[in-house]
Amino acid sequence: MNFREDFACRLSIDLASIDLEDNTFRITTDTRIDDLILSIKSVGLLNPPILIKKTSGFQIISGFRRISACLSLCMDEIPARIVDSDRKKLECVKFAITENSLQRTLNLIEQSRSFYMLSEFYKDENKMARAALELGLPDNPTFLKRIINLCKLPQPVQKGVLSNTISLAVALELEMFGKDKGVAFAALFNDLKLSLNKQREIITRVKEISIREDISVISLLETGCIRKIVKNKDMDRVRKVNKIRLYLKQRRFPEISKAEEIFKNKMKELKLGSGMQLIPPKDFEGRGYMLNLYFESLEKLNKHKVKLDKIIQNPSLEDILGW
Repeated sequence: MNFREDFACRLSIDLASIDLEDNTFRITTDTRIDDLILSIKSVGLLNPPILIKKTSGFQIISGFRRISACLSLCMDEIPARIVDSDRKKLECVKFAITENSLQRTLNLIEQSRSFYMLSEFYKDENKMARAALELGLPDNPTFLKRIINLCKLPQPVQKGVLSNTISLAVALELEMFGKDKGVAFAALFNDLKLSLNKQREIITRVKEISIREDISVISLLETGCIRKIVKNKDMDRVRKVNKIRLYLKQRRFPEISKAEEIFKNKMKELKLGSGMQLIPPKDFEGRGYMLNLYFESLEKLNKHKVKLDKIIQNPSLEDILGW
């Protein structure tokens, strides 16, 4: 796209005439302006923003951060590239995307914003993918379809994606929960910095408990027990994660959790020691137990034999096998 042919003129524009509230064409997620302030103070505004004339004032197509930096410098006027007022919206969208994508690699949210803007004009995904390629965007239709709605997710979820505390896969799952639930999950994940598997585990547990107990996801995530763990300053992140996982597991599977606790206490009474391990059936369903022995010599094996005879006579073993 040849900007020299596409812009009608370059003018000095009164900053007060620019609509700062209209984010129709905003692509960038970065709101930091310190670096721009230093640059503009040093060498001036080398790359003027792109504006379009409206009925009253101007609308920003590209250059949101540059304009914010100029405002912070208390400038009254700035140079700007002015697009003809009769330009179609699709052309303005393409200007906005190209101005950003040709300068740097866009992050997931910025790509989503770009695709979402284009979707107003391209209903066919393959045609939109071809248009995206021309604008410096990824052109895989499957990828496009996956991320196009990321920019419509609640801000906390989007921030989690940008900071890598919420994976793309989990963000797409949260999309199905609705705004308030998504925000609640995002707050928990941002606090705990969970791995993908643990994020999915917690989402699954919470959904299952919500259905099982007929309570809302929000009330479960904001329960006193979970919030108390998260806010505990004397507990490191790993312990917090493990305690929340245990809490949700116990609440989701109370009978299994109870059986595990009993088994744990009975195992202490058996005093197996090192080199010997008793493994219960999965979820305590069934009656088959496995005994693992570790030894390096016949002497060690004979010691296990003596100890095993004592264990067989221990009432605690009868209690375990009697469930």
